Amino acid sequence: MARWIFRIAAIYGLIALTPLYFLEAKVAAPAPLLAHPEHFYGFIGTALAAQVMFLVIASDPARYRPLMLAGVLEKLAFGVPVWWLWTQGRVIAPTLVFASIDLILAALFLWAWRRTPKAAG
Repeated sequence: MARWIFRIAAIYGLIALTPLYFLEAKVAAPAPLLAHPEHFYGFIGTALAAQVMFLVIASDPARYRPLMLAGVLEKLAFGVPVWWLWTQGRVIAPTLVFASIDLILAALFLWAWRRTPKAAG
């Protein structure tokens, strides 16, 4: 099951994040706090690297079990702050939807970590 969870998460992430590379002018430029393009592209690049990590975990969950916890943190790093910002009226509903998906994935990653046996060795 861990294989499927991480594989689906990676595919979803790649589909959701890759187009952002071509949307800087629409997404980042209107936001004064994102006036530094290196922050925008750094975020996208780091998030895409995490999707590759999820594909690696999916290839051998027992071997890469410790990385699953890094995956949980990666998902919480977006999901929790967005929900907090939502309570302050600082994010729009579509952003909250994506944050909620990340929180669901964080829970699934934690579940997969608990259910995956440690690698022999």
